Amino acid sequence: MGIDLRSARSEAKRQLGYMAQKFSLYGLLSVRQNLEFSAGVYGLEGVHKRERRDEMVEIFQLQKYLSSSPENLPLGIRQRLALACALMHRPAVLFLDEPTSGVDPLTRREFWTHINGLVHRGVTILVTTHFMEEAEYCDRVALMYQSKVIALDSPDGLKRQVADVAMPDPSMEQAFIRLIERVDAMPEAA
Repeated sequence: MGIDLRSARSEAKRQLGYMAQKFSLYGLLSVRQNLEFSAGVYGLEGVHKRERRDEMVEIFQLQKYLSSSPENLPLGIRQRLALACALMHRPAVLFLDEPTSGVDPLTRREFWTHINGLVHRGVTILVTTHFMEEAEYCDRVALMYQSKVIALDSPDGLKRQVADVAMPDPSMEQAFIRLIERVDAMPEAA
């Protein structure tokens, strides 16, 4: 985005959103207070802050939870709240760390609907996941093994890299396993 992080940290912060896998909400604050705190951290004020908070409440169906503590919410609702907080300032780039870990299949599908909607509005989203079927939803996938990127391509491109007569149409999980096996079979660099 052309922002120098050394000299323009505030400008960069306004462009980035982050949702941690855990610990991104404040348990001593209510749902409403978490939303308001997030809005304040990202510099939203006055009417704009209230409008954006109300928009997040509506989009993520948080109305009946506003006075609840995040610690007392079901995991899927907590994840919705965390995503709402990360999106409060309309970031251009959004980092999601295991956003669907531990949630039920319906909530997982709902999250991906939100994620795809954001992508269609031009938001760049980086997702970490252990669920290879979720990698299928992405435009590009970086497969990591032992802290190194071992492959970077579209989901179909990664599958084509490992397809052969024995496995002409591999799944993402099969592709990931094959690519790891190839790395493990390489001789160590001296």
